[in-house]
This record gives sequence, structure tokens and C-alpha cells, in this order.
Amino acid sequence: KNQQSELRMASTSQPLRGKRACKKIFWAVFPHACFILSLVIYAFLGALMFSHIEGNRKVNLSEEYRKFLQNLWYISRNLSDNMTENEEIFKEKIHALLNTAERDWFVNPKDIWTFFGSLFFCCTVFTTVGYGNTYPVTRIGKYLCMLYALFGIPLMFLVLTDMGDILATVLSKSYNEFRKLQSKILASKLCSGFTCNKGDELKSRAQSKVVINEPLTIMEVLKSQPGVKRKPIKYRNAEIFEMLIAREKEHTKPARNKSIERWSSCPELARGKTMSRVIENFDKIGKQLEKLDVPIVLMVLVIFVYISCAAAILPNWETRLDFQEAFYFCFITLTTIGFGDTQLEHPKFFLFFSLYIIIGMEIVFIAFKLGQDRLIGLYKKVISFCGEKKMPSKK
Repeated sequence: KNQQSELRMASTSQPLRGKRACKKIFWAVFPHACFILSLVIYAFLGALMFSHIEGNRKVNLSEEYRKFLQNLWYISRNLSDNMTENEEIFKEKIHALLNTAERDWFVNPKDIWTFFGSLFFCCTVFTTVGYGNTYPVTRIGKYLCMLYALFGIPLMFLVLTDMGDILATVLSKSYNEFRKLQSKILASKLCSGFTCNKGDELKSRAQSKVVINEPLTIMEVLKSQPGVKRKPIKYRNAEIFEMLIAREKEHTKPARNKSIERWSSCPELARGKTMSRVIENFDKIGKQLEKLDVPIVLMVLVIFVYISCAAAILPNWETRLDFQEAFYFCFITLTTIGFGDTQLEHPKFFLFFSLYIIIGMEIVFIAFKLGQDRLIGLYKKVISFCGEKKMPSKK
């Protein structure tokens, strides 16, 4: 019967353990997924908003556009009347006139502000890249763009910090494991076989001589006493003896069973415990970046390899870009400089690189953080060196 009851308990405890493990994993991943999902929803809502406002705007022919057409007609008429006019002067006039033209005069807003075009614009806003190729023209669009950036940029920085913690943990663990492996290889090379074997023999002999005495229980101590075996125990002594044994059993019980019984009997306490753990996960955001200690040369190498991989893939659909131009474009994007001198023919394909952009911005952010720490350390050393030089020597 005892064996059957134990088997039943084990069979019922296994699915409970699986459910608890799944819940732990879910609540551990929940904060990170919540940040990314909120950023995605925010980008989609912004794309719908700007495509509706800027895409449906009416194109009004302004006075500047009419003057542009008049000047163009005047230059072309003078060229036809005065065939002897120098060709270089004509080119200069046309070039100066075209510099005054605006792109919005010749482009249909519905072709620019499609859903994917608006989504690309929203990504450039809250990532602070700002290429400048697409920008709002209407007054309402400009106001909404400022409001959209006001809430979108902190959300993007929050996602970068959260994902940067994960990336920093992976990098630090990988670097530490590499250093441990390197130290083991060096130790194995330096240590000769004879000395190592001799040391192992001495260790085994010393371990065989050492005898670890485990602490005895109350029952074993009382049984070992000769007075307890020969003399009868009084009622009061027996009661104290039973109380001591009961206390010992309570202390020796595993805490896990108590917690399981408590949480199974009180699900509200379990929910409170999981909620407190989730809140602790929110409070720990940004802590791993502060603990990161990786050589900055390694981070520069990681950035170079990361950008090179994208620069090799990007010219497959952007045929006007070669490897060097794609490398330059990816670097300008990940560092959030965004000159806008390189225009993409297929920005919706580049949207599939959004995860690449987020991870790349995190890597660059970590590199900047490490560079900032190194600069602060350098300034401290310089200031302390200058302070020591200026301090008068006491005689």
C-alpha cells in the first residue's frame, strides 16, 4: 500500500512540476516579450496613422511651384532664341533652378505614404535614425510626429536596455568560458605528466585518511549514553524527549514539500509570489550592462563582423549598392546618424531587417558604454597623476 501511494504521489507530482516549470519560463520571458510586442504594436499604429494623414493629403500648387515653371520656361525659350549661348552657362542656370525645386511637387503622396513606407518612417523616428528621405508635410502630421517621437523614443530605449542585458549576459558568459578554457589549456601545457600524477596520488592519499564525521541526531546521542539504556526514563523526561524528536523532524523536513503544500492550499500566495518575481525582473533591467567587463577590442571586432554580414546580404535586392556602400549605410544606420545620402529602392525589404537593426543598435550601445567606462577610467588616472605632481612634497 505504501508503494502504491508513493507511485500515485509521484505520478501526480510530475505534471504539477511540469506546469510550474512552464509558468516559471513564461513569467521569466513575459517582461521581454511585453516590451518587444508593445514596440511592434506602436509601430503598426503609427504606420496606420501617418499613411491615413499624409497619404490622403491634397497636393496644392503653390506660388513657388508656379515660379519654378515660369523660370524653366524662360530658360528654355532663351536657349531656343539664342542658339549661340554657351552650353556651360545653360547648365549652371538649370542646376541652380533645380536646386530650388521641392520633391513633393513631382511625387504623389499615395505612392510614398503606403503602409510599408509609413512603417519605415515610424521605425526611423523612434530609432532616432531619421534619414530625411520621408518627412511629414501637413501641419497635423508634424504635430503628431513630435508626439509620436515623444513616447516612441523612450520605449525604444527601454527595449534596447532590456535586450542589451540579455546580450551582455551572453557575451560575458561566453568570454568567461573562453578564458577558463584558455587557462585550462595553458595549465595542462605547463604541468608535466609526472608532477601532476604525483600530486594526484598525494591528494588521493590525503582524502583516504580524512574521515568526515556527520553530526549525530538526538536519538543516536541518547542511545549512545549508557544511562539511557540501563535506567528507566521518567514520564517528564519522556515527554521532553518526544518534543525534541518532533522538533528535529520538523527541521529535517524538506522546505520544498512545505512550500508545495502551502501554495497548493493557497493559490493567492502563489500568484503573489509570481507577481513579486515579475516585478523583480522589471527592477533588474539595466543591471547586467553595468556588470559587463569585456575588452573593447572584442566589441569592435563583433561590430565589424556583424555589419559585414549585413553588407554582404543587402546588395542582393539593393542592386545600386556594392559591399562598401552597404557597409557604410549599415554603419550610419546602427549608429543612428542617418545622413539620408543613400536611398533604398525597396524599404519594405529592409523592414525585415528590423530585428537586425535592434540587435545591432544594442551591440553599438554596449560598445559605446564600454568606451565610456574606459574614458572615465582614463580621466581618473590623468587627474590623479596631475594631483600627485602638484602636491608639495613634505620634508
